[in-house]
Amino acid sequence: MSYTVSFISLGCAKNQVNCEQMMAAVQAAGHTIQSAPEGSDAVVVNTCGFLASACEEAIETILEMGELKRAGQVKKILVTGCMVQRYKEDVLGELPEADGVLGTGSYGDIVQAIDEVMDRGLRPCHLGNIHTAPQGGPRILSTPPWYAYLRIAEGCDNHCAYCVIPSLRGKYRSRPMEELLEEAAELSSAGVKELLVIAQDITRYGTDLAEGCRLADLLRELCRLDFRWIRLHYLYPDEITDELIDIIAKEDKILPYLDIPIQHCNDGVLKDMNRRDTKASLAALFKKLRARLPGLVLRTSIITGLPGEGEAEFEELCAFLRETRIERAGVFPFSPEEGTRAALMDHVDSGEAKRRAELIVDVQSDIMDEYNESVLGETREVLCEGFDSQAQMFFGRSYAESPEIDGRVYFTAGKEAAPGDFVTVRLTGAMDGELIGETVK
Repeated sequence: MSYTVSFISLGCAKNQVNCEQMMAAVQAAGHTIQSAPEGSDAVVVNTCGFLASACEEAIETILEMGELKRAGQVKKILVTGCMVQRYKEDVLGELPEADGVLGTGSYGDIVQAIDEVMDRGLRPCHLGNIHTAPQGGPRILSTPPWYAYLRIAEGCDNHCAYCVIPSLRGKYRSRPMEELLEEAAELSSAGVKELLVIAQDITRYGTDLAEGCRLADLLRELCRLDFRWIRLHYLYPDEITDELIDIIAKEDKILPYLDIPIQHCNDGVLKDMNRRDTKASLAALFKKLRARLPGLVLRTSIITGLPGEGEAEFEELCAFLRETRIERAGVFPFSPEEGTRAALMDHVDSGEAKRRAELIVDVQSDIMDEYNESVLGETREVLCEGFDSQAQMFFGRSYAESPEIDGRVYFTAGKEAAPGDFVTVRLTGAMDGELIGETVK
């Protein structure tokens, strides 16, 4: 039989790609995809399980869907993704709202699971091998038509002491370059203008492939396709080679915006967290990148309250951020996640970790204000994404803003600007930490 199915995807862009693949498989099987859960035969909640807070959000969403089911607006609920992989027994035993579950090794079983739960009255439980699960396949894009994600690898071999990702997503597996280029060509043909290259760690792309290709080789080929922008996310600092820097510097399509998670700068903390960097190596890398890539905007991730971080180490982190002037940062208090080595180590309490995170946010706010002030008067290419009726201005993003995680550029236009259009904007001011400007010919 044919059913209407809705999808809710939580967490990161990599999770979103899995959801897009499930949507395509379900539609290919003859079912109908609808955006709202109300009125659907089955709703699929694709969960994140990276942090306890993400699991809490997932549980709240499942309970909300349970309310819709009790009201007769949803018939069945399937729960997929990282939280299932991490807490499968708890999901099955403590969430009766879940009519079936699929782990991160079983996204490809979604059509079978719908059949089992809808036609056969079963409570499916699919927990396939997370190290060998297929990565490719058709997708139904859930992003606006002008940008899309290209996930080039799955899993992670870094085994940072605070992180559960290897146990949820398996060992690092690069996708074959031929497969990636075919998928990228389809995205380009569909009108995608901004391609975001993603993985848990894109710098290790190809290190596990027999053909010996590397990220620089892949980027060189992607630049031959008809994208306007190519944006890179999650480059681990210890694998950023001169060859990679050269290709970023040479290719105009690759944006001078690099997302390099460092988590901390203190040598002792980094070593305890199984990071391969030192404060000196990070500072040298950032200096080299800024010298080679004019206008570079850096994004990073910071964790406050990690094991080994006392007041001195925290002050060292604040000073490092002020010195390196990293423009954008996601700041998170340490969460002692069950099953990680860091959870068993001495660390500050959650209140102190949150206090330190707030202080880092203050430091970064000052850095962003100074950055915004420094670029006033410049003209930038902005990808228009809509019109804000309250501000009475159009909004979009320049190379310096990545979707979902960074802010916007607001601008006035002499003529109508349509979403997906590139316009030239002169930056004239800032509003609540975000840049404003006006279009120019």
